[in-house]
Amino acid sequence: MNMLKIVAVPMHPEGRKFVAIFAGIAVVMGLIWTPLFWVGLGVTVWCYYFFRDPVRVVPQDANLVLSPADGVVSLIDEVVAPAEFGMGDAPVVRVSVFMNVFNCHVNRAPLAGTIRTITYHAGKFVNASLDKASEHNERNGLSIETPEGVTIGVVQIAGLVARRIVCFKEPGDAIAAGHRFGLIRFGSRLDVYLPLGVKPVICLGQTAVAGETVLADLSAPDTKLIGEFI
Repeated sequence: MNMLKIVAVPMHPEGRKFVAIFAGIAVVMGLIWTPLFWVGLGVTVWCYYFFRDPVRVVPQDANLVLSPADGVVSLIDEVVAPAEFGMGDAPVVRVSVFMNVFNCHVNRAPLAGTIRTITYHAGKFVNASLDKASEHNERNGLSIETPEGVTIGVVQIAGLVARRIVCFKEPGDAIAAGHRFGLIRFGSRLDVYLPLGVKPVICLGQTAVAGETVLADLSAPDTKLIGEFI
């Protein structure tokens, strides 16, 4: 195992300015009192780690719905999907993945398709692990339609610490499974709304890896997974 690949994980460009700010503060703190520099340096290293963007091995099966985030599956329930997704009025399964401040926060597409809608909602910043965060917190929702016409919804939800949702895509953009579409700073949650009748293959409390962990299978789950590094 190459330890350098574990320690020196690439950083997403979104984090460069924050690492520079934290490093500058650490230098100033060091001028005031040397031990403070080491405290600031530790926080700077954490900031770098927060914005890490590791390579992932994405399963190459168009029927698989992948986790859009690193974290713990904090909620699996049946609810009516947000109206802007156009998924109908019948309850569908919602899978929530909660990211703490130590998880990788780069968000990845659950499956390949075309982004039909992107809808931003201003809101509160309560604990993202709570069920009410799906309706009350600041959030950004994307609907993705597959070439076969199947739609799923993905919602980026700001949390208690998070104050900034970033989305790199626009409506009409094509996106491949496991490819990056956004991130959230600093600690938050993502909800995935599965198509009607589709059940999850993941368990409550399970740790998920963005772009790798399978949340659901749109067909019979009998296809061998073949990975692609991206």
